[in-house]
Amino acid sequence: MGALPETLRERLQTARREKGMSQAALGQIVGLPQAHISGIESGRIVPRFDTLLDLVRVLDFDLVLVPREMVGMVEGLVRHANGEEERPLYEPDGEEEDGEEAEERVR
Repeated sequence: MGALPETLRERLQTARREKGMSQAALGQIVGLPQAHISGIESGRIVPRFDTLLDLVRVLDFDLVLVPREMVGMVEGLVRHANGEEERPLYEPDGEEEDGEEAEERVR
């Protein structure tokens, strides 16, 4: 098994920083040395599942199993909830048609 995905490691690091926690402080809460937290964030160390679960919960997140075909939808909902996506999730990619164009295309 390789390192945790980069996006997950970045999110853990960002969440830790947003909470104003040092690696040492996070490590103390979950019972790990600072060097271990650094290794997880850098990808040098792959944490055990229970360790990863402890980390994400301390950072006010959780791990959720999502069917692969729904990952995009769930990620979209999270981005939308975080204000990272301005357009509605149901809007098709590209330019939105006005009502008359859509009506003519249907005819």
